[in-house]
Amino acid sequence: MRRVLSLFILLCFGISHAHPPERSYDILFSKVEFLNVHTVRIPLKTYGQLLVIEGQLLGKKGNFIIDTGSETLLLNSVHYTANPRSKQDNAYGVLGSVDNPLQRTLDQFNVEGLVMKNKSSDVIDLSHIEKSKKMRVLGIIGFNVLKDYEIFIDLYLNQITLSKTDDNGDRLDQREFLETIEHVVPFKLYHHSIILYPKIEDKSFKFALDSGSEFNQISKRVVRKFPKAFKPERRIFLSGASGKKAEVLVGKHYGMRLDSIQLDGMQTMMTSLAYAYEAFGTPIDGVLGYEFFNQNRTIINYTKQKLYIVKQAESRDL
Repeated sequence: MRRVLSLFILLCFGISHAHPPERSYDILFSKVEFLNVHTVRIPLKTYGQLLVIEGQLLGKKGNFIIDTGSETLLLNSVHYTANPRSKQDNAYGVLGSVDNPLQRTLDQFNVEGLVMKNKSSDVIDLSHIEKSKKMRVLGIIGFNVLKDYEIFIDLYLNQITLSKTDDNGDRLDQREFLETIEHVVPFKLYHHSIILYPKIEDKSFKFALDSGSEFNQISKRVVRKFPKAFKPERRIFLSGASGKKAEVLVGKHYGMRLDSIQLDGMQTMMTSLAYAYEAFGTPIDGVLGYEFFNQNRTIINYTKQKLYIVKQAESRDL
């Protein structure tokens, strides 16, 4: 049965740092657990297949989406104003560009005592996500906030852990890591984009890792070369960040592996990926999104350019 989805993939927000900082801002997250002065753990929720944490900014309470595919901190223009000028660059979504995003420059972004300095934010209309997911969206937390941390996205225990790192990517938290690391996967960082190299048969492809993508994506080019790699199941109408709509095929991909990790059976959308270069800074063959994180407890270290896949816990009562 056909249905309308608002698939959130807001990508590649180019930032100009020409404007002077305005003031500092504190964002307070709900139910934060301080492991020590360098590490915090925050409850993680899902709305549809978006990864969300609750927070408060400038006296307003709502939700922030964790999006490794976004370059910047984004604020929702429904709730916040911007500097009285627009940016020259467009913001790119899965169905095209969002014209004239505005900008707000912050000299500090304070996550419950973990101070992140010299952060910029784009201010754009996110009302389509609020309507689709029936939640209050204050903003999106992207690369320029996350890059200084080792980020543990754990959908098994429904939590995200941020641990401050030094210039070499080593955690300042010196405690021994208690989880068992099963896989270490290197990636390349193109601007803000995490690029992985999964294989189908013996051929490597370039896939972006994007926690803001509700589906995995696979290029039509790949499916033409390896028709058995994608099994279509249904058609959906996709409503993108620009307000444009398109009908796309959704199914599952098979025969794909990332190092020794099998990626079979994940919900996947077949698309042209025409927006990919503008969004990710490099041509890509696909996107690994929510489905990847749902099946893999994942630690991201931007400085070391490595993913660490953690062994699945035997019980949630840990």
